[in-house]
Amino acid sequence: MKLDYDEFDLSAVRRYPLASRSSKVRREDLAAPHAPGRGIGDWLSRLPKLLAARDLVAVVEAIAGAAARPAPVIWGLGAHVIKAGLSPVLADLMARGYVSALALNGAGIIHDVEMALAGATSEDVDAALGPGAFGMAEETGAGINRAIVDGVGRGWGLGRSVAEWLAASAPPHADVSLLCAAVRHGVPVTVHVAMGTDIIHMHPDASGAAIGEGSLRDFRHFTSSVARLAGGVYLNCGSAVVLPEVFLKAVAVARNHGHDLTPLTTVDLDFLPHYRPLTNVVRRPTAGIGRGIHLTGHHEILIPLLAAALVERSGTAGA
Repeated sequence: MKLDYDEFDLSAVRRYPLASRSSKVRREDLAAPHAPGRGIGDWLSRLPKLLAARDLVAVVEAIAGAAARPAPVIWGLGAHVIKAGLSPVLADLMARGYVSALALNGAGIIHDVEMALAGATSEDVDAALGPGAFGMAEETGAGINRAIVDGVGRGWGLGRSVAEWLAASAPPHADVSLLCAAVRHGVPVTVHVAMGTDIIHMHPDASGAAIGEGSLRDFRHFTSSVARLAGGVYLNCGSAVVLPEVFLKAVAVARNHGHDLTPLTTVDLDFLPHYRPLTNVVRRPTAGIGRGIHLTGHHEILIPLLAAALVERSGTAGA
């Protein structure tokens, strides 16, 4: 078929009155300018009621509602959250009743222990790898591995084993340790590892039997917490693979046992959207029973912002 430079006649286009249309953005949804001297709560109320701003407010409301109900607020944390300096913020939320349980990956306990012992963590991998020194800090490997063996031998999971050991050793920087805060406030800690992924696995003190048994126990502890999530909130902050997979399996076991998780709010918070958190945290577990929310942004900004909103709502003394 041959075509030519014909000009389409628009004179017969059908139109309608603007006021008759259903629109996604309305005047009442618009942002309001910030007023000097107002608190974070007022600032939140002035955000546009659209997109991520609306989702941020929804997360604050969900966590505050769960704490008031009361229902669990479970935080799953990748190690970057600790490396980004957020342990004191999360410890304060523990004191205010906004943290019911903590789930960490293996690197999370490493960075927290190093911060508690030395007031510093996160080595320069590029500089240490060539000389063969990467991951070989003696106190980190020997201390954590001994704690795991001893605690698992007492019937504890991996998280409790390390947290109780660290708190009992009264490290010089306990005040900035998430694990020490968890012991202080009676918040259970579970740790979920993939064998060979953490620097402590490179040390001669590592026991595969103890690490595996302790982490499996922690899966069962975590599942018990997830089974009580009806009306609560689960937050996945900075874990792209391990914790989303563990959460989905915990949800599966809880439902297999007949636990109704309705209503459930899940939140994924990371600086990049990833397949597993979006699928295994935000979408699948909440389908038909609740709401899943993804917030894209840097942990070191979004988590303090979220915490500030909760602190202002609570009006109680923190840590």
